Amino acid sequence: MKNAGMKGFALSDMSLPVKALFTGYLLAVGLGLCMAGVQIMLTHGMADGKVGLSVDDIVYSYYGDRSGSTLESKLNGSMQNNAPPEVRLEMIKWVRAGAPENEWESTIKPHVVKYCGVCHENIPGLANISKKEVMYTMTKVSEGASVSTLTRVSHIHLFGISFIFFMVGWIFSYADGFSPIVKAFLIFTPFGFLILDIVSWWLTKMNPNFAWLVIIGGFGYSLASTVMIFTSLYQLWFKNRRTQID
Repeated sequence: MKNAGMKGFALSDMSLPVKALFTGYLLAVGLGLCMAGVQIMLTHGMADGKVGLSVDDIVYSYYGDRSGSTLESKLNGSMQNNAPPEVRLEMIKWVRAGAPENEWESTIKPHVVKYCGVCHENIPGLANISKKEVMYTMTKVSEGASVSTLTRVSHIHLFGISFIFFMVGWIFSYADGFSPIVKAFLIFTPFGFLILDIVSWWLTKMNPNFAWLVIIGGFGYSLASTVMIFTSLYQLWFKNRRTQID
């Protein structure tokens, strides 16, 4: 049969232990990609205070809302449901008044401890805004993700996700029924869109008009990975063994 993944091998020909290995990995990775999508919706997807990922969410996450402070942006966006409207309004007025220190201990800090402290004082990675010096950094204009954060997250994604795509592509390379050009295109596509995704974070940090590229990059590598995962699973278990070896 033509178009076998490697000469003499195809997914349908694999032994039962190898099929179990490939299947377990593909199912775990597929679920992981789904969870990553949920995580994006719960973080970036709420940046503008509305459910669902939008261009505004991307802009607020990477470029920031430079019309106001980081605190105000959070209170009107992803943190909107964590405090009553009157408390959020009082904190926003405090920021717009220049964040006077004489109101911190008596008025603002009790609100922060009550409504924000549960997460910000106990979850690693979140700024402990119960501390005055940390809170005052949040009263500055929101410029989105910092350069240090982008650098850290970029190299983690490039190393970690590339390894996932390598394994998915390697398994898919044993698939039948695709011309070499189509198969090579599908295998390379997630890597190309991953690079586009990461680069577009930095471009959006500099110019909000590049926010569309972030969505395109994420959608592109998700779609290509889904095609390879489902194709591989189908051929592992539902495609008949080949009757002829190249």
